[in-house]
Amino acid sequence: MKLYNRLSNSIENFRPTDDEIKMYVCGVTVYDHSHIGHARTIIFFDVLRRYLLYKGFKVKYIQNFTDIDDKIINRAKIEGSCPDEIAKRYIDEYYVDFDSLNVMRADKYPLVTEHIPDIINFIGILLKKGYAYISPNGVYFHVPSFDNYGKLSKKTIKELESGSRIEVDPLKRDPLDFALWKFYSDQPNWTSPWGSGRPGWHIECSVMASKYLGDSFDIHGGGNDLIFPHHENEIAQSESLSGKEMARFWLHVGMVSINAEKMSKSTGNIIAVTDAIRKWGANAIRIYSISGHYSKPLGYDDSLLMACLQKWRLIEVCVYELRFAIGTGGETDVIERLLNKTVHAFESAMEDNMNTALALSIFMSFVNEINIFAANEKLTKD
Repeated sequence: MKLYNRLSNSIENFRPTDDEIKMYVCGVTVYDHSHIGHARTIIFFDVLRRYLLYKGFKVKYIQNFTDIDDKIINRAKIEGSCPDEIAKRYIDEYYVDFDSLNVMRADKYPLVTEHIPDIINFIGILLKKGYAYISPNGVYFHVPSFDNYGKLSKKTIKELESGSRIEVDPLKRDPLDFALWKFYSDQPNWTSPWGSGRPGWHIECSVMASKYLGDSFDIHGGGNDLIFPHHENEIAQSESLSGKEMARFWLHVGMVSINAEKMSKSTGNIIAVTDAIRKWGANAIRIYSISGHYSKPLGYDDSLLMACLQKWRLIEVCVYELRFAIGTGGETDVIERLLNKTVHAFESAMEDNMNTALALSIFMSFVNEINIFAANEKLTKD
């Protein structure tokens, strides 16, 4: 199986290092409804996981929830609620949405708030090793201390400084330094050896990934928008602590756009998963999510969703015809050749960097062939 590895910027042969493939996917920050962009990413990794299982591998799949964040806290203030109530509401909604989309549950959905002691311990080790420092505003990772910073995004330090949204803090030693722990006196906060506060965003995934998958694992995934700074910073702090390569393969899913604009909560042009399912049905959404190559942007419009819904209707007809076929004999040799040809072509497409668009096309050709057999009354039970 070949996969594009963002780390090497090339397509590589994917071979598990163990009898169990370990995969970590960055989940959602639970302050609002999950949207169709989230769905595309999560459905892709669900399909990848299912394919690996189909090929006989064991897969350990971890996907986190960020359940403490400034966005959650601000939402709670607006609603006159508590951050943990906001987080619980949208975690519960997430399960309803993605169960409806037939996404397999992860082996573990770790929460940031359940891992504060682990985060504090992780930061303490980085401080002892000299990769982090304490400032009046918090504990920061010192980016120049990690020689390979930028190896995922393929940008130089100067390019990263000029082209990124960097938190301005004159007390940082370097503009790219990022927070591991921020000091806060307001709730919610936790006590640490350096002062009361809350963890930074990037440290959370490093801690949870290493806790459940070890210092080095097979696949780390998420959306394209996480390459920098989130995943770049994960690599820096994780590999500084362990001295090992964090993940062998880094896979990123392209953004969903509406009218050529990236879908995001900040711009307000989002399509909630609940609304999309209500309008098109779960299976049409799954087909939509794999209708283009995972690494490329994907537009969301009614004509494309209608085409996906029509594909699903053809699949339903095919299943119905197969389920209720009667009679004996018939052109079983023709069907057998069709089956063998389809399976071979389908697997070849999937193993060529998860070309789900081609695999779907191959599958739909098979569906159409069966439907033609049925229409011509040539589809027997045999």
